[in-house]
Amino acid sequence: MPVPQVEDWRAIAAGFQERWEFPNCVGAIDGKHVVIQAPANAGSLYFNYKSTHSLVLLAVVDAEYLFRVVDVGGFGRSSDSGSLRNSAFGESLRDGSLQLPPDTVIAGSERRGPLPHVFVGDEAFPLLDNLLRPFPGRHLTKGKEVI
Repeated sequence: MPVPQVEDWRAIAAGFQERWEFPNCVGAIDGKHVVIQAPANAGSLYFNYKSTHSLVLLAVVDAEYLFRVVDVGGFGRSSDSGSLRNSAFGESLRDGSLQLPPDTVIAGSERRGPLPHVFVGDEAFPLLDNLLRPFPGRHLTKGKEVI
């Protein structure tokens, strides 16, 4: 599966804007454990937190839930964050070689200037320049909660 190029990412971002009103989003990312029979002499490499053996499938989908990037092969003991870190996609995300569109000014937020295109993931992923995740605050006071 070829990794999307600049124009593909732009089209994906347009889809997120149109369907979800989420500007500059180029994909939703998550990992999924796929249960396997452990290879002989694999030790604990494939043993995961659910007490099964697995490979991690890391995927990015567009606004229509179509797969755009798939990486299979992370060891079951790896977290989503570890699978991202050890994948070719994660390396490209970190080193800036993913060919994402240039930062763009978002309508209604012009005073903030250009903002990056981002992927959105869950709390298992790290916060990066191009990867958003939920705020990790727990037990926030009513004054600090955003509703």
